[in-house]
Amino acid sequence: MSDGEEGVMSTGERLVYMANQIAQNLAASGGDHAPEMVADHIRSFWDPAMRARIVAIAGEHPGALSPIAAAAVQRIAAA
Repeated sequence: MSDGEEGVMSTGERLVYMANQIAQNLAASGGDHAPEMVADHIRSFWDPAMRARIVAIAGEHPGALSPIAAAAVQRIAAA
C-alpha cells in the first residue's frame, strides 16, 4: 500500500493508522458500541474525501484495518 518515500507513510497508510488508533482508543471505553463510536468519530471529524478513501482501502486491503475499525468503515460505507 506504500506509495511514498521509504520510511514515510502514504496518505492511505496514515488513514489506516488513524482509523486503527481511534478504534484502539475507543475499544477501551466503548465495549460492544466501539464500532459505532468509531464510525461516529470518522463521520464527524474526517472530510468526505478521507471517508471515501478509507472505504476504498477497506475494500482493497481488507486485512489492513483492525476488526473494530473495519466494522466502523463498513457502517460508513453502508450509510
